[in-house]
Amino acid sequence: MKTLLSAILFLVSAPALFAQGAPPQGSANTPYVMEYYYKVQWGHQQEFLNLFLKNHYPLLQKGVESGHMLSVKIETPANHMTEDSRWDYRVTITFKNSTVATTSDPAEADEVKKLYPDQAAYQREEQRRFEILLAHWDIPVSNITPPKK
Repeated sequence: MKTLLSAILFLVSAPALFAQGAPPQGSANTPYVMEYYYKVQWGHQQEFLNLFLKNHYPLLQKGVESGHMLSVKIETPANHMTEDSRWDYRVTITFKNSTVATTSDPAEADEVKKLYPDQAAYQREEQRRFEILLAHWDIPVSNITPPKK
């Protein structure tokens, strides 16, 4: 029992021992960058992209128009990679600041209703987009480039 308890304690504390620490984020009123990665079931990449561009990208564009977001960029890798590290799409969003990036927008639900009057079709398509998604992860990105001298 003592060995088991020691092993559990080690496993719980091990990540802290090896953590390098996240780079510092900018101040409260500086742009905040997030990268969103999507890994899609083989053979469904174009279907996913079509649904993303139809149902999610217009919402991101509204975020840019409103000033909450400064930019949105969608990328796909030019070459293949191993399956364990594969991602199909990366969406990089530069938010106005960290507060905007980490707080839900109360106007988004109304925007969805305006953009997609057929809510049943919208819900079906969004469900399908997530059905063909294998993995999705979000990474806040800090710019640590030294300033020019």
